[in-house]
Amino acid sequence: MKFSTAAFALTATTFFYGAPLLADDDGFSKDLKATIALQGKSCDEIVDSRRNGDSDYNATCKDGNKYRVYVNAQGRVVVQKL
Repeated sequence: MKFSTAAFALTATTFFYGAPLLADDDGFSKDLKATIALQGKSCDEIVDSRRNGDSDYNATCKDGNKYRVYVNAQGRVVVQKL
């Protein structure tokens, strides 16, 4: 599955820089889920998330999948299955 760079950049920017501005966890969960999906990973619904640090989060999905979502040293968004 191939995604456009612009769509990925928009979601990544919203997720990592817009997240602190979100007033509700539901909006943040949707951004986190979209970021995971854009990396081709499976996540039906976010049931738990935890901030590890700047631009670094752990997410648990309803289907049991767990991911770490972070920005690496090169500035790229990485979704790592835990």
